[in-house]
Amino acid sequence: MKNQRIKTLISALVFFFISIGSMAQVPDEVILSLKTGDASTLSNYFNQNIELVVLDKDNVYSKEQAKQIVASFFSTNTPQRFAIIHQGGKEGARYAIGNLTTKQGVFRVYFLLKEKGQKAYIHQLRIEKQ
Repeated sequence: MKNQRIKTLISALVFFFISIGSMAQVPDEVILSLKTGDASTLSNYFNQNIELVVLDKDNVYSKEQAKQIVASFFSTNTPQRFAIIHQGGKEGARYAIGNLTTKQGVFRVYFLLKEKGQKAYIHQLRIEKQ
């Protein structure tokens, strides 16, 4: 009986930590698109309107406008690697901060994702010179 309670408690704790970890996790496709400079795949995660800061561009843009701005950035700043340095969140919202290393220098990347239905959408994306 005591053994069964311990097993149940351990199972509950494992489930709890797995669910917390999945809430704060950024979709792999988002990370990969930043590593490879794939604006098209990244834009699949953009909300219909996105607060975007890319160097001197700073405004709320439509999904298509934001895709073009990010594609232009990637065409002049070819990514070499991207690494998340911090991420967190709560139920329904996640954020991540990372470093994007390009041939032209290192940029700080920040993005905020919010859940809508079963999918996470990027509501805010910042790419700034470090």
